[in-house]
Order: sequence, then C-alpha cells, then structure tokens
Amino acid sequence: MTGLPPLIPRAVLFGNPERAEAQLSPGGDRLAYLAPLDGVLNVWVSDPSGREARPVTRDTDRGIRVFLWAKDRRHILYLQDIGGDENWRLYGVDLESGRERCLTPLDGVQVQLVAHEKRHPHELLLAINRDDPRLHDVYHLDLRTGELTLIEKNPGDVVSWVADADLAVRGAMAAREDGGFDLRVRESEGSGWFTLVSWTAEDALNSGPVGFTADGAAIYLHDSRDANAARLVKLDIRTRKLDILAEDPQYDAGPVVRHPDTREVQMVAFLRERQEWQILDRSIEDDVAAIRLLRDGDFTISSRTDDDRQWVVAFTEDDAPASYYRFERRTKTGHFLFYTRPRLADYTLAPMEPIAYTARDGLTIHGYLTLPPGLPPRNLPLVLNVHGGPWHRDIWGYDPEAQWLANRGYACLQVNFRGSTGYGKSFLNAGDREWGGKMHDDLVDGVKWAVARGIADPSRVGIFGGSYGGYAALVGATFTPDLFRCAVSVVGPSNLVTFIKSIPPYWSSYLSMLHRRVGNPDTEAEFLLSRSPLSFVDRIRIPILIAQGANDPRVKRSESEQIVAAMREKSIDHEYLLFEDEGHGFAKPENRLRFYAAAERFLARHLGGRAEP
Repeated sequence: MTGLPPLIPRAVLFGNPERAEAQLSPGGDRLAYLAPLDGVLNVWVSDPSGREARPVTRDTDRGIRVFLWAKDRRHILYLQDIGGDENWRLYGVDLESGRERCLTPLDGVQVQLVAHEKRHPHELLLAINRDDPRLHDVYHLDLRTGELTLIEKNPGDVVSWVADADLAVRGAMAAREDGGFDLRVRESEGSGWFTLVSWTAEDALNSGPVGFTADGAAIYLHDSRDANAARLVKLDIRTRKLDILAEDPQYDAGPVVRHPDTREVQMVAFLRERQEWQILDRSIEDDVAAIRLLRDGDFTISSRTDDDRQWVVAFTEDDAPASYYRFERRTKTGHFLFYTRPRLADYTLAPMEPIAYTARDGLTIHGYLTLPPGLPPRNLPLVLNVHGGPWHRDIWGYDPEAQWLANRGYACLQVNFRGSTGYGKSFLNAGDREWGGKMHDDLVDGVKWAVARGIADPSRVGIFGGSYGGYAALVGATFTPDLFRCAVSVVGPSNLVTFIKSIPPYWSSYLSMLHRRVGNPDTEAEFLLSRSPLSFVDRIRIPILIAQGANDPRVKRSESEQIVAAMREKSIDHEYLLFEDEGHGFAKPENRLRFYAAAERFLARHLGGRAEP
C-alpha cells in the first residue's frame, strides 16, 4: 500500500503511556500522575511542574488506573481489582510515612466511591456490597484510623447514592419495576425518605442526579422529562420549583463543572460533533478563553487546588496524544506538563472526521471516519469499529484503535447507532429491543454509505468491536455474512438468554431495565434467541477472531466459548484467544499487545492491510 507513512509500532499505540492522569494536590504543592514502574503503571508524585518525581505505589501486576488525592493532602487513594474481576478494593498511601495499606480488605466485595469533601478531609463515604452481593450499602471510612462503619443500609432497590457537601447521605437512585428510576431524598440523615422525581423507562438512561447545592436545599439534575434531550436543571427540594439552566433540542447535557466551594454550576458540556462547553458562571469566562488559546483540542478541567488558583487542564485532539497543562488563574497562563504518548510525535496521525447519513427508516445517524493518511479516499478496505455499551457513544479525539487501523491502511468507520447516548431520548429509546435488529441495520447502512461514496471496497469490509461491539461483530458474521469479509469480537455476548441470566449480582437492580430494552429471558426466550448469534452459527461464512477475559464478570467466558465450540464442531475458520488474567477488556499492556498483534495479522490476512512484523 504505497503512499502510507511509516508503521506506528503497536507498543507506541497500545503499550503503557509514559505519563497520564495528572492531578494537582489540594494544596497545589505537588503533582501526581500515572507512569510505569518496571513496566507496570503506578502513581508518581513530583513538584507542581512535573520534576523531581518519585513513585509512591508499588503495584507489580495489573497497574493502577484510578486514583485520587485525599483531601487531607497526605494520602493518595486508588482502586484495584484482581485479574479483572471488578471487585474493587480501596488502597491508601501515606505520603509522609510511605506506608501503603488496603482500606477495604474484603474478599469478593466491590467498593465504589460515593463522596469525599474538603470540609471533611479525613473522611470518605463508600458503597460496598459486603452483606449482599446484589446491594451496595454506604460505609463511612476514617482515613486516620482506617475504621469502616456502616451508616446506610440498602433497602433492596437502590443502585446509587448521593451525599451532600457535609457528607450526609441524602439522595438515592432506586430502580423501578418498569425499567425507570425514582430519586429519593431526605431533609437530613435522620429524617424520612420521599420520592422527589420519578423517571419512567423512557427518561431513565439520560436522566439522573448531578449533586446537591451547597446548602442542600436543591439538587442539580440531568432531566429529560418534558423534553427530548436531557436538560441541566436545578430542582428545589421543598417547593419543587424547577429552573432550567442549560438545554439543547437534540443533544443531552453532559459533563458538569461546579465550583468546589459554592457548588454552583460553572459550565456544562454538550457532546455534539465535538465537545462544546456552555459557560454559566461569567467569572470563569476569561479563564476558559485563555485555556482555548493553549491548544486546538477539546479540553476538560481534571483537577483544581483547594484555593482554586490552579487547575490541571487536559486536552484531547484527533491527531495528537492527550496533553496536560497546569493553568494559573491569576496570570491566565498555561504551563505544559506532558503528553501521554510523546513518541507519537515521530509518526503521522490521521484526522477524525465527523460524518452523518440517513438510515433506511429515515433516522439521522452520526459517527466518525478516520482515513489512512497518504492514500486517496477511494476503494479502501474498511473496518467498522463498533462501540460498546451499547448505551454509550464514540466521541471526537485521539482514538488509538482508529489511528492503528488508519495507519495500517484501513478506513475506520465508527457509528453512533440508535441506542447510543447523547443524542436525546428519542434516539436512545429507538434502540429498545433492537439488539441485532435496527441497531445492526444502522451499522449496515453506515457501510453502504461508505461504499456508495466510493470510500470503501465492498469486498474488503471487516467488523470489529468489544462488549456490545463484540456482540455486533458476531451479529455481522451470522446475520449479514455477505457484507463482511471477517469479524473480530472481544468479550461479546453470543447468546442473549445466557448473557442476561449471568449478569453480575450487583447488576440485579438493573434487570427491569435490561428486560425492557433487550428482552426478558424468562418470558421472551424465543425472541432473544432470534437475536443471538449462537442461534445462527450455520450461517457463518467468514473467519472470526474471538478474544475473551477469563474473569469477566459482565460477559462470562462461556459467552465466547459456547460459540467457539459450535464453530469448532462445524469446522468454521476461527481463532480464539483466552486471557486468564483479564476481565472485561485488557488492562495489562502485554495482553493488549498480544491481542492487537493477533488482530493485526488477522485483518491483514483477510482485508489486505499492513502488519507490523
């Protein structure tokens, strides 16, 4: 494929970043970030400019991916599981003594962070399914003593908890039998609960609490009642007066930035073709204007000091790695900290172009197209890269898989099919009961769009994805085998009956939602089997690569192994990779590199793209 730039090594794309996830300490005197230590991601601490760095954790296995500064300015906290089982434990490192300890030493139990406030620097609220694996209760943790105290029992239907600025548990999202949710609140921890808002299933997936106001008298919500797209609103708890703060007729209100002390909303993002911030607090207008001058990418504020004089700003761009800046609000100046993958500067990256087309039933579908640099956009091999969720969406920015595919000579098409989030509830709900139906039609129509425009060679189209995207890849191989030349499925369900029946216990409160949006295996088994790739293995006429984590709690290994067994019995061309030390995706770099090496060889063999030796 002459004309393409040099191959980007897989290790540069999919190995560990050199640094990532910068966070300033609450006092602004130190910077923490993730970086490899002996090949494993750990937390490092440096001066505010990123110099004089030292590792403060010593993980030797999976690497740390989620960490934060404790508000006491003394501890680094992080979450870690074992082998991808998602039974997260909370660990703490005392930066003064160097002592590291597990703060939740509980086997087979999942910990979730509920709240941590600078007014209570030594305390955290955690949700833990200690007594019943289906239900998370709220515990109080004292960082000074390590004492863990139960403070709120789950009545049996609460899926998440909300605390106010004083660490009082005053909100609870409870699952309804119709697939919707009730938001219960109370005036204080000692008073009774009452339902403040009820969202039917129609509104449930793009609505929910953002957080209480500083005085606790009102609560901010994403709310799509009486609207198509979720609006950002403020609801008074006593009077029920509702103020609309930000809205768009098509796009849901997204991430919210609130002042750390006043708790007032300062800006809210709408994920359109790119992320766009709507400023509500005029006091930060000059800050945002100065930040926008630093780079052309989309930005987020990833951390703020307690005095709010310094921010860490993260940028994403489509043709450059993520970058981090320390922003001084007083002088309105940004100080570059690092790129996550600076070695990418030695290679040519491809732009990601927003696209849109009309599906066969008239619905407008949005997505992104990344084309191989150096090649004319004509008659290219195409890889349809399907996002997971499915209640998720692809966004503009640096995407290692899109860059990998484009660099190898493929057009990479990413489609936000119906059921994807961010485009309002009508679009989202159009995906109900359409797994393997109209959701797949949208993907097929995307391929036909690329073929009709002359971009894609219809004889060289592959489908690739993980989780729901893995399911979509199996659907492509069984429901539309003539459209695709090959398929790659990562942790994808093959049988919707067994998939729903084997969800992790802490998803049990979401069963009503799954039954409404996917199907009920107890009453609609025939329907679900008609949408299950395992039911149609005899239709497969293309080679398939399947990859699975042995410890995946969401999509059990049996989902991959039952379709692998059926293909083996019918002598269907396939490859199967089982990762014994992984779960729902591949956290360890050596496993990622092994998978992408196999996928690259597989795609090159069947679609004709390039492969790194």
